[in-house]
Amino acid sequence: MTLLQQDKLAATTHMNAVQLKVGDMKTMSEYYQKALGLEILDESAAGIRLGRGTQELVNLRNAPGLKVPSRNEAGLFHTALLFDTKADLAATVLSAAQFDQTRFVGSSDHLVSEAFYFTDPEGNGIELYWDRPRDTWNWNDGQVAMDTVYLDPNQFLNTHLTERAIAQQRNAAADVGHVHLQVGNVATARKFYVDTLGFDETTTLGEQALFVSAGGYHHHMAMNVWNSAGAGPRKDTLGLGEVLINVPSEEEVGKLAERLNFAKVGNHHTGAELRFKDPWNNELRVAVG
Repeated sequence: MTLLQQDKLAATTHMNAVQLKVGDMKTMSEYYQKALGLEILDESAAGIRLGRGTQELVNLRNAPGLKVPSRNEAGLFHTALLFDTKADLAATVLSAAQFDQTRFVGSSDHLVSEAFYFTDPEGNGIELYWDRPRDTWNWNDGQVAMDTVYLDPNQFLNTHLTERAIAQQRNAAADVGHVHLQVGNVATARKFYVDTLGFDETTTLGEQALFVSAGGYHHHMAMNVWNSAGAGPRKDTLGLGEVLINVPSEEEVGKLAERLNFAKVGNHHTGAELRFKDPWNNELRVAVG
């Protein structure tokens, strides 16, 4: 199926803060502040919003009665925080490792980026990464070349960590670069995220993983079945609460609402924002931003 240009998400579409339902607010808030260098932007009985500067990155929502999801359920694979420089990335990798080295789960050179992986105290995956310049990415027939090559974390820190980056860590900018989900089936994910929502498919790993984006980015979202092949709709558990996607105008929100209605995907459209669920009950919100 070939989508018309008006059926695509706008080129300036980007990701925003990820909401997590948490059981132990004190422990989780401490981790995101001390390990990842985030600041509290707002705190209420409902939860805590954390970020860098004015940019919200993670929204921790109180949900003490919920259970931890099993590893093979659909849901969040990781939230990926993007840093402007290798030095800024190195400073946060260092603080995360110093806070609790057991939460470090690996590092990789993906050709388009260099990435380090952690898990938070309730098992939510976190990627910390830096992008190589776009003009160095290799594209072929709309597919970007990505790989998983070993990246020595100690060598990276020795090469790129600076005293200034350590001292200025909390002032360094960061964004939610992409969000990676666990799903039950890649073909179903492609039909929903590409054919209906209007993302471009940027690369695929057979029927194991799918990477999608808007505007020529390597990926704004990804879906895999590495742990969750065959998974059905999610139950209400700890972990992923909501994925927020920003588009540039209410017109773009309206176009997406029309595509969802055409595909018979239930949604709530208020004009400036749109709420709906993917086939695995992952909650998504698209808003002007």
